Amino acid sequence: MDLEPRLLRYFIAVAEERHFSRAAARLHISQPPLSYAIRQLEENIGARLLARTSRHVELTGAGQALYHEALILLRQAEEVRTLVRQVDAGLRGRLRIGFVGSMLYRGLPALLSAMRTELPDVEHVLTELNSHDQIEAVRRGEQDLGFIHANPVPDGVQARDLMAEPFVVCLPDGHPLAQRTSLQLAELAQDDFVFFARAASPSYYETVLAMCVSAGFMPAIRHEVRHWLSVASLVSQGLGVSIVPACLSRSGLAGTRFIAFEHEARSISQVIWPEAARSPLQERAVALVAQAFPPLQPPAAVPSKA
Repeated sequence: MDLEPRLLRYFIAVAEERHFSRAAARLHISQPPLSYAIRQLEENIGARLLARTSRHVELTGAGQALYHEALILLRQAEEVRTLVRQVDAGLRGRLRIGFVGSMLYRGLPALLSAMRTELPDVEHVLTELNSHDQIEAVRRGEQDLGFIHANPVPDGVQARDLMAEPFVVCLPDGHPLAQRTSLQLAELAQDDFVFFARAASPSYYETVLAMCVSAGFMPAIRHEVRHWLSVASLVSQGLGVSIVPACLSRSGLAGTRFIAFEHEARSISQVIWPEAARSPLQERAVALVAQAFPPLQPPAAVPSKA
């Protein structure tokens, strides 16, 4: 059975006007093609739809049923067309976003709010994952966008630096140095440390370890966890000290103190996305991220000594 949208539109016009001439004028066509289209529709359906008189037409029972269904079908067809156009323009769909916990204090909530405003018909699905798992998820096409700690990425994954900030020491409230405003890292040589797990982010693990070694000691790593908030939580319970990105000082976690120390390393966050076969929605999302996070400026060169 052929329910071509054009024939349904013609039929609806006749059903509502109850007159072929008025319906033809409404459709901006002549009457003979309209009459032929209605006969074609009746033949396709196998039922008489209109009862014709010299002055007007009436809907038969079958015509009444088709009229109501035709309105629904055309509305659904228009909704499908709108949906497809919006998906093609990157205005609708599902955006699968991964993030590390520290991004909650590095501008991610404001970015998500901007995305919801710019893309109100997009479903944003958030999953907290460590950097390594996000890289793999993006590489496999299971995640559209990821916010990670700076890590090497494999072929097929694009990365862009978002922001860089210093590290700070995280101490429990009861630590002897907790009231200091700054300290030397070597002062923690005898403390137990809580580290971000090597398997979750090898680069972060090595960065923090290198800072301790540069300060003249090998840290006693008693605990390894896979999320930065878990690091700070263990510290708050007195289970060790740690070195964390400065943004965690904005977490408001009770029982912790965040103290500056002298060092050159920086905690860098990145956004990652698939390199190939990006959808229009992914393109829009990456563009919004670029708007929210201006390009990182390279560090100023240290003047050479004469």
